[in-house]
Amino acid sequence: MNLPDLGEEGERPALVYVGLGANLGEREAALRNALAAIGQLPGTRVTRVSPLYGSAPVDAGGPDYLNAVAELTTALAPQPLLQALQSIEQAAGRQRPYRNAPRTLDLDILWFGGQAIDTPELTVPHPRMAERAFVLRPLADLAPERVDAAALQAVASQDIHRLEGPGWADAVVGG
Repeated sequence: MNLPDLGEEGERPALVYVGLGANLGEREAALRNALAAIGQLPGTRVTRVSPLYGSAPVDAGGPDYLNAVAELTTALAPQPLLQALQSIEQAAGRQRPYRNAPRTLDLDILWFGGQAIDTPELTVPHPRMAERAFVLRPLADLAPERVDAAALQAVASQDIHRLEGPGWADAVVGG
């Protein structure tokens, strides 16, 4: 995989939460491979991963998704991290024919060191995470303090179910 120029690393690693999802191909393998690739980024370490969840697509058709959230620390700034995640998606065969199209891999920065970021390329906290059980449930497994209880209740009717505990990604987590 060819990564873009990631620029300079920051002075102190930031705590970051990244949402992972896939609904095409070998979904679980794609998520594991993505975690391994994230862990190879300069100054980056995957520290924990949520249980694996299955969910129906939201605002789109297609097969069910596998979803998880990864906690990581990174010395990369937000924009270089976004570029690296997009390169990982592309290496996994991600295509973007239309909004909410089925995908081999989807990686979203949900939270980045408590920063509020609003650029044309990146908005953090993720602008739609409060509407999505497939983000809130796994995020709550790792960082319940980052999830508003009212938001979690508001998405309770969405079709999501826990498939595997946090051990599904042990081989690629730097714990």
